Amino acid sequence: MSALTVDHASSNDPEWDELVRIWEQTDAPEGCKVEIIEGIVTVSPAPSEHHNFIAVKIQRRLYSVLPEDWDIYQTLGTAVPPRRGYYIPDLAVVPDDVVLGREPGDYVPASAAELIVEVTSKSNASHDRIAKAAGYATAGVPLYLLVDRWAPGGPTITLFGEPTDDVYRVLWSGKFGDPVELPAPFGLTLDTGIFPTD
Repeated sequence: MSALTVDHASSNDPEWDELVRIWEQTDAPEGCKVEIIEGIVTVSPAPSEHHNFIAVKIQRRLYSVLPEDWDIYQTLGTAVPPRRGYYIPDLAVVPDDVVLGREPGDYVPASAAELIVEVTSKSNASHDRIAKAAGYATAGVPLYLLVDRWAPGGPTITLFGEPTDDVYRVLWSGKFGDPVELPAPFGLTLDTGIFPTD
């Protein structure tokens, strides 16, 4: 299991506590992601080089516009207990005080993120498209950027916003190569022409 732990001692939900206990005991190969998605502990293989390349390019651009007290976290455990979810997004933009204000081992509530970025992998693309989108919307994450390398019609990018309950509004959708405008507080144009399509 990874070094991540979830502090659930104060939870009043025995089902959530049991899921977290199973998650903590899951033995997965180094580099794999172990998440709870819709109440099921899932193990995903380490992402490919192209997957990581896309995440790094987005991260580099985001750093140019972030306030000094916000950072971009990779593999940050974010929880949405009402959806029975503990996700490890590719990128999460979170104010530093949220991360530093927690005890070691505590998860960060997904609701603390200003932006979540997920880059799909072939083996778990549907999780990012459906379950995680609903989870991030439930948590009230203002912006969710889905970079879908494995979309049925070819690689696409979708920017979701304005969450209500477990549903987002599509703010923008296009294909690899189209520039993506991230609204305030980011005010950033992402060049997706450099994203590998294979």
